[in-house]
Amino acid sequence: MATFPLSFVLRSHCLSCGDIRSSSKSVAAARCNYVRRVTGGFGKMDGERNLGCGDDAKESTSGSHQNNRLRVLATSRFSVVQSAKKVLSYRFLTEVGGHVKVLVQRKNNKYGVNVDVSSLQLLGHEGELVMVWGIFRSDSSCYMPLDFLSSSVDHKSKTTETPLRGPAVELDFEANLAPFYVSFWLKYRSSGGSQSLEVRTHRKTSFCMPVGFSSGYPAPLGLSFPADGSINFALFSRSAESVVLCIYDDTMKPKPALEIELDPYVNRSGDIWHASIDSDIPFVSYGYRCKGGRQEKGDKLVVDKVLLDPYAKVIGDFSGLGQLCKEPAFDWAGDPRPCLPIEKLVVYRLNVMRFTKDRSSNLPNDISGTFSGIAKKFKHLKDLGVNAILIEPILPFDEQKGPYFPYHFFSPMKLYGPSGNPMSAIKSMKEMVQRLHASGIEVFLEVVFTHTAEGGALNEIDDSSYYHVKGSEVLGTRYALNCNYPIVQHMILDSLRHWVIEFHIDGFCFINASSLLRGFHGENLSRPPLVEAIAFDPILSKCKIIADSWDPHGTVSEDIRFPHWKRWAEVNTNFCTDVRNFLRGEGLLSNLATRLCGSGDKFLDGRGPAFSFNFIARNSGLSLVDLVSFSSSELASELSWNCGEEGATNKLTVLERRLKQIRNFLFILFVSLGVPVLNMGDECGQSSGGSASYTDRRPFDWNALRTGFGIQTTEFISFLSSLRKRRSDLLQNRNFLKEENIDWHGSDQSAPSWEDPSSKFLAMTLKAEKEGSQSNSEFSCLSGDLFVAFNAADQSESVTLPSLPTEMAWLRLVDTALLYPGFFSMDGDPVLEQMPGLVVYEMKSHSCVLFEARNASPLSNTPHHHPNPAPKE
Repeated sequence: MATFPLSFVLRSHCLSCGDIRSSSKSVAAARCNYVRRVTGGFGKMDGERNLGCGDDAKESTSGSHQNNRLRVLATSRFSVVQSAKKVLSYRFLTEVGGHVKVLVQRKNNKYGVNVDVSSLQLLGHEGELVMVWGIFRSDSSCYMPLDFLSSSVDHKSKTTETPLRGPAVELDFEANLAPFYVSFWLKYRSSGGSQSLEVRTHRKTSFCMPVGFSSGYPAPLGLSFPADGSINFALFSRSAESVVLCIYDDTMKPKPALEIELDPYVNRSGDIWHASIDSDIPFVSYGYRCKGGRQEKGDKLVVDKVLLDPYAKVIGDFSGLGQLCKEPAFDWAGDPRPCLPIEKLVVYRLNVMRFTKDRSSNLPNDISGTFSGIAKKFKHLKDLGVNAILIEPILPFDEQKGPYFPYHFFSPMKLYGPSGNPMSAIKSMKEMVQRLHASGIEVFLEVVFTHTAEGGALNEIDDSSYYHVKGSEVLGTRYALNCNYPIVQHMILDSLRHWVIEFHIDGFCFINASSLLRGFHGENLSRPPLVEAIAFDPILSKCKIIADSWDPHGTVSEDIRFPHWKRWAEVNTNFCTDVRNFLRGEGLLSNLATRLCGSGDKFLDGRGPAFSFNFIARNSGLSLVDLVSFSSSELASELSWNCGEEGATNKLTVLERRLKQIRNFLFILFVSLGVPVLNMGDECGQSSGGSASYTDRRPFDWNALRTGFGIQTTEFISFLSSLRKRRSDLLQNRNFLKEENIDWHGSDQSAPSWEDPSSKFLAMTLKAEKEGSQSNSEFSCLSGDLFVAFNAADQSESVTLPSLPTEMAWLRLVDTALLYPGFFSMDGDPVLEQMPGLVVYEMKSHSCVLFEARNASPLSNTPHHHPNPAPKE
């Protein structure tokens, strides 16, 4: 018996080779029906249209009977029609002329395969035409055993010979056999038996068609569920010579129950490989093997490795493969998206696991360290005055290297869900977002689209398309994503839209954003397609999009001008640098002034100060308390100052100086134009022991909030948040303040020494608009000018405050040198006038002060009768 060489093969454990399903039951269920019929051709069938000649088939769909339109996905070699009744029609050219038509149709719990040979030129001769056929899953040499009483069976090859006593023959199969292939060839015997002729396709191969699966559609990528009840698979790979779809019926088994090797002529459109199966086939997970094709970097695709679908929305518990299911439904009804103006934001950066993993969180084990844990602790965020959280990457990542090395972009890390399974992670993340939205808190995600972890699926699927050819040379890693290549750009946009649509995410912070500007060969692009596409995407345009130049690989990111189209905000590293330098007694006053006013050097280009996301400490580098406690030579790049002694100390003067510096950092962060970004743990003195490594960050210690430091620092942050909201006219501006609204001073009201490196004092008066102070009588007494002063010197400064109208008086709101609880006050403390209209205030070293001009009430004690409290050094 001849073999059946095919251009594509369905692999699995066939029934004769140990398939998990009972072969006896399958064989008993199958039956063969011989049908004599004259149909007038397949063209009369509802919804069917002849697409052209070919030796195999390609799939298309039709709509209703009234709107009978076909979606045709055909190459020059194939023709297939799928009607609204899930009918597939194939037409094969033969080597003897004419063609063979095959119809595959689902009929309730059976599949019907109708073979029509009416157009063969041999039918005009006397003799007998026999169809030799078999069904298989693995390959043509491993047929399933058949036992039909009405036909003779070749037990050796498990094929069946069925005489054709009419122009057509119909075979019926139980649906639980699917998916499989039917393969056949024709044998013609003359009436005398002296001549025999075998008939195959014009390519001299057997006629072969799938049952229970079809060619599918190239869009959308990933797993989809069309309305016809099928499951569609679509994968991009330009490098692979062939792709094998691996399907599992048990996630605990190392080998797939079924493998479908996709035919490049049937299951490929351009560089997209695709197939579909009936959704009622009982399988649970899937993956791909990519075969052949040498990558640009000289690596051969690893054919034995089953790869995760880059577009999988649910990843299995143990298999690490895509789940054959839809995402769990979630009721978003009534989700009140805050939609806050960007200038109103106060952001808190956190890590999902570290935020509540510590036992001090007092959360159950299945909730601590998860999305649900964040939802349980929302009150802490509200107490701080936070209205947005920035979550460190939650995409599946390499657990050895951390969250900034992802290997997938469409699902949350399953470890962040209760019980650690993917469905609970998805559900609990949505519940977290919904709970925070109800509290007026927006949710931003840090995302990494510039590189992946080693050994990810993208490397094996198509290295040369997904990655930079010279990634190691230009970007410092071999696994640098080629972000501006069309298919990678398409994947990134699809991922971002998925998080917005399915999870209601409010914004994204793009880590290592400078690499988003790279072209295929590592060159900088003036108009990078991805960055521009994100800016103008109709869905993403409603989100906050933030560029962060921090590089997880530890290399120094280039300081480049980021193209923004008036949409992109940026994490302002220059703010951190200049404020740290000033408070340790270095740097120029002009640099500090630039940061206080919203960093016009970066954002005076059509955006404004609200697009500057300012920070003092972040999740990499030194924490806030370590920033004032360590300054060894190894930490030179951190621009830290230990305030007189390295590390832990019992010296009271050093401890008081450190406490003042922490207050100074927080104070400058909140009185500067731009968006303040707090870092998890800084409010309670979280320390990494002087380590700047991200991996040395510790879980949040909730007990530390009840210490003296934790209480006064959280209260101070809450006060500063309220102050920004109350004085939004001066501190929460979308636009830069007018020049006439700011006056700069030295300590004696003289001009500051802008370019003198030895000058360590700066003061400014922020002038309220007169119309604003009179428009609302309820708050008119609270909307006067603000006077702010910063002293980074080792000695005190006598500061002369600007004169005020007689009905106004200066009230001190902040003096970071005072003891708790007196170092800040919302009501304000009056200060003493040395002479009418003149107020001189003594600022201690390393301190900041804030005064507000308010109406002097005749019913209260006037500021003339209150002494100026002496700050304690």
